[in-house]
Amino acid sequence: MSYDQYLAEQPVVVTAAVTGGIQGKEANPAIPETPDEIGQAAAEVEKAGAAVVHLHARRPNGERAFSTERFQQIDDAVRRYTDDIIIQHSTGGTGAPDELRHAPLRTDPPPEMASLDMGPLNRYDHLTSENTRGLVDSLHAEMVDRGIKPELEVFNDGHINEVHGLLDRRELAEPVYATLIFGPGGLTRPRPQNFLNAIDNLPDGAQFNTLGFGRHQLPFAAMGLLFGGNVRVGLEDNIYFRRGQLAESSAQLVERVVDLADVLGRPVATPEQARKQLSL
Repeated sequence: MSYDQYLAEQPVVVTAAVTGGIQGKEANPAIPETPDEIGQAAAEVEKAGAAVVHLHARRPNGERAFSTERFQQIDDAVRRYTDDIIIQHSTGGTGAPDELRHAPLRTDPPPEMASLDMGPLNRYDHLTSENTRGLVDSLHAEMVDRGIKPELEVFNDGHINEVHGLLDRRELAEPVYATLIFGPGGLTRPRPQNFLNAIDNLPDGAQFNTLGFGRHQLPFAAMGLLFGGNVRVGLEDNIYFRRGQLAESSAQLVERVVDLADVLGRPVATPEQARKQLSL
């Protein structure tokens, strides 16, 4: 398939990460924390054009939660407020025991998608997300058992090797779906050539999602659109709309990337189209 044909035939799947596991309302008052707030934010991003909502759970005090019960409360709220959006749970977590990392996969019904971090990542001065191969394999096995599509989170170049290693160890349903992440610290350096290399080094037939942290969100979303990929935006990854101006909501960030997709001639996938494209 030629590049032009690919762009014509593949609508862009927009994922909205509406709340993360680290920063909260102290960083931007628009970040949702309660189940109702997250459900309402999911409705707003769905209306703006997102097909997938990426979810973390928060305790009542705003701190990160891993429990199945809290994810269930959030999912129930999301389904109450939205029409058809795809729910994607985070299984990431710095310093969390392995069993807690499995808890987001055990809601009823399970999420249609879940993130799967591909390897270790340094965070701050004294923390590391280990993401051992044993944990990756056990999370993937439970995803398969529960019919959950893994979204392989690739934080740096070494994690692309881990994607290939996972394919050597386990059978992944096609298409393989990888999120390429760019930014500071332990992430892939945000350079256009690194983006092109990352695409080129993915397994044959893989689909990719593009994620830039902070000020890199918009330019890397633009590159994702240009090169036939999918994109992720939202307040988890970027709290600003432009320099010095806090974003009003994740929906505002979704609207901007949907407008850009229109300018570039990329149709935006509905949840139904995204399910077909990603084989959910």
